[in-house]
Amino acid sequence: MENNTNDNGGFLWGLLGCCIPIVGLILFLVWKDQKPKTAKAAGIGALVSVILLVAYYIVMFVILGAAGIASGAF
Repeated sequence: MENNTNDNGGFLWGLLGCCIPIVGLILFLVWKDQKPKTAKAAGIGALVSVILLVAYYIVMFVILGAAGIASGAF
C-alpha cells in the first residue's frame, strides 16, 4: 500500500519541537509511522531543547555555586 502523504522532514517542525518540546514529543509519537522524516525532525527538536535546558541548569548551578563559595556564603 502506497502512502501519499508529504513527508519531507522540515526545519519548521524541528523548530516547533525545539520551542515547545512537549508538542515535539507528541508529534513524534503521532507521526512516527505515517511521517517518519517529519516525526524525526520534531523529535530531534524536542530532544535538543531538553538537552540545552539541562545543560543550562548545570552551568548555572556551577556558576552560582562558585559565586557562593567565593563570597563566603558556604
